[in-house]
Amino acid sequence: MSEIKEITQKEAAFSFGKKERKLLTDPLNDNNPITVQVLGICSALAVTTLLDKALVMSIAVVFVCAFSNLIISVLRNSIPKSVRMIVQLVAIAFLVTVVELILKAINYPIYVELSVFIGLIITNCIIMGRLEAFAMANGPWKSFLDGVGNGIGYGIILIIVAAIRELFGKGTLLGYTILGDWYTPNGLMVLFPSAMFVIGILIWIHRSWNRNLIDVS
Repeated sequence: MSEIKEITQKEAAFSFGKKERKLLTDPLNDNNPITVQVLGICSALAVTTLLDKALVMSIAVVFVCAFSNLIISVLRNSIPKSVRMIVQLVAIAFLVTVVELILKAINYPIYVELSVFIGLIITNCIIMGRLEAFAMANGPWKSFLDGVGNGIGYGIILIIVAAIRELFGKGTLLGYTILGDWYTPNGLMVLFPSAMFVIGILIWIHRSWNRNLIDVS
């Protein structure tokens, strides 16, 4: 009976029901890190000039957020409360180092452009927030899904902003000409202030579409 109970508990731990699906889908809409929580804005301003940089940054954040959640959740009962922030930073720093080494080996030009911003993932408030608010209180599987969901939610906004800025700022996407010779690139779109305007418009569109996000107080 004890063996059956243990197997059932393991199956439940890795189930993919309604609650687990919500961990993935909620950050895409109702609890998006950028358009709802308004977190991670600094990196959204810095790495969205080109779509390829935004794609790389998005993949890096999904990886770090998911696996740091997993690591901290596994260790949560062994971490003294007095040093939990230090342990969280060490876990994130380890994963960021892995990302930097892989990126350096695979695509050195992108690594050179993003090296500073990849390093700043260590202090990304989205990742630190999920570790403190979710991974420290939930099991490894749910924490992993929460990390994946929040990373994707963050990445989607990054990709949209970068696509808009590159398209109208350079007339290209991923380096390929889209708008043709007839279009005169708008230099304002490649400057940092344009990212703030684009993100503000996305927040407005999102809250207009999802009326539940409107603060009626």
